[in-house]
Amino acid sequence: MSRTAARPTPTTQEVLEPLADRCAHCGRRTWADYENRRTVTTLSRVIGLRLKIRRCHNECCPRYLRPCRPEAEGAIALPEHEFGLDVIALVGALRYGQHRSVPEIHQGLTARGVIVCQRTVTNLLDRYDELVALSIRDDRRLRKATAAQGRVVLALDGLQPDVGHEVLWVLRDCLSGEVLLARSLLSAAASDLAGLIESVKSALGVPIAAVLSDGQHSIRNAVKAALPGVPHHLCHFHYLREAGRPLYEMDRHAKKELKKRVRGVRPIERRAEGKDDPRSRATRRYCAAVRSAITDDGRPPLEASGLKLQRRLGLIERSLGRLAKKGRPAAS
Repeated sequence: MSRTAARPTPTTQEVLEPLADRCAHCGRRTWADYENRRTVTTLSRVIGLRLKIRRCHNECCPRYLRPCRPEAEGAIALPEHEFGLDVIALVGALRYGQHRSVPEIHQGLTARGVIVCQRTVTNLLDRYDELVALSIRDDRRLRKATAAQGRVVLALDGLQPDVGHEVLWVLRDCLSGEVLLARSLLSAAASDLAGLIESVKSALGVPIAAVLSDGQHSIRNAVKAALPGVPHHLCHFHYLREAGRPLYEMDRHAKKELKKRVRGVRPIERRAEGKDDPRSRATRRYCAAVRSAITDDGRPPLEASGLKLQRRLGLIERSLGRLAKKGRPAAS
């Protein structure tokens, strides 16, 4: 699809030159042969870059007439890209740090004044994934980080912010905290995940002692294929969640039954509307307390919603009992 809008006009101009004026191979002085121009959009400005290109003219040199570009150019943007590295970093942070969708990321960039289309946001997200994979896929770094401990406890999990999009799979060492591999896959097939585990296994200089995951069937099959005989454990969070699931189901059923008993609150509240006598004011307050108790959810299994509702309705019931003994409404 062709461009439908003009490129943004640069707000600032910068001239970049190579740091060295001599050839890195033969040592002879290089010539400033020509210039390149490019426009890069960053989060704060649109930069018009004027790049001085130098070349070696020694015919015997392996770098004869090979362009030498300014080193500072790589700190601003990737080759042949019109958006800066800071834009790519923000796109990745919004995606994986705040779980934003592509339309939400596009809206956030435009709110910052960055002129970008939604399709470009997807492309920038792909570049972010590639940069992350390159930055952590360093065999020497992995060997150095895991050599002292003598073994690796591998944690494997996938992140899919939007249904139907690629899943970012992250493999991490639980002992050192190092991320061993991060890669996006279109599927969660056991064969694809086994390939990721094999890549990490071949890069490490120490054995994988155990694996932690959420127990997904494809992960189980992948670990079984790539790491035969290695113990595969369920992570603590998923273990406790599964252990508390029966209690959660029972509590949810209890809450549903309690709600059935207080469904007639709204008609009572309507009859008390528009009245300013003490009885009507007390009635509205009790009805508001019941509605608040119904909508106040807990965090199962540690804060069960059904038990929380039962306690709050019990307090309201005892308060009504004390009021009935007095034979008059509560004071306003």
